Amino acid sequence: MIGIIDVGIGNQGSIREAIYSLGHDPVPVSAPEHLEDLTHLILPGVGAYSHAMGLLQCNGLIQPLRTFAASGRPLLGICLGMQLLASIGDEDGPTEGLALVGGRVSRLPERPAIRVPHVGWNEVTFAQPHPVFEGVKDGMDFYFVHSYQFLPERESSTLGRTQHGAPVVCAVGERNVVGLQFHPEKSQKNGLRMLENFCDWDGAC
Repeated sequence: MIGIIDVGIGNQGSIREAIYSLGHDPVPVSAPEHLEDLTHLILPGVGAYSHAMGLLQCNGLIQPLRTFAASGRPLLGICLGMQLLASIGDEDGPTEGLALVGGRVSRLPERPAIRVPHVGWNEVTFAQPHPVFEGVKDGMDFYFVHSYQFLPERESSTLGRTQHGAPVVCAVGERNVVGLQFHPEKSQKNGLRMLENFCDWDGAC
C-alpha cells in the first residue's frame, strides 16, 4: 500500500494521478496511524521549508516519519519533500528537518544571467546507480521548480546532479530513503518510470 503525505504542503493531486496511472491506489496520509499499514510513502512538497515542517509538526508526523524510515520501508521525497529530508533548512531562518539524509538546504546563489527560482526542464546526470533510476538513461531532462538546494553532508548521499550556473545536487539517498528535487510526476515517461521503480522497490540498495 502506497501512501502520500497530505497535510497541505504538496501537489498531491498530480502525484496521486501518476501513481494511479501505474496501477496503484495510493492513500492520503495526514495522521500517524495512517502510516501503519503502508509499504511505501511519498512526501511531496511545495512552498516554504519552515512552514512545511510546522504543518508536519501540527499533524504529529515528524517522529512517525522518522520511525517509518527506520523500519526500512521505502520513502520518497519530491521537490520540497526532498529538502525536508535534510538535517536543517535555512529558509525563513534555520529550521530543523527530518534528518533522514544528512545535509543542509540553502538558497541557490544568484549569478549573472542565472534566474532564481530555477524553473523548467534540465538535464540530470546520475552520480551513482540506484534502483529508482533503473531503465532511465543518464542525461535525460526532468522538470524543476525550486529556489533552494540540498547540500549533503556526505558525498555518498548524492545520487544525481543538474546544472544551474553550477552543479546542483538534485537527487539524494540514504538506505531506504531517496529524494528527487525535480518533479517526476511532471517529467513524462522518464519521471513515470522513476515513480514505477519506487513503487516496485523493496528499500534495499
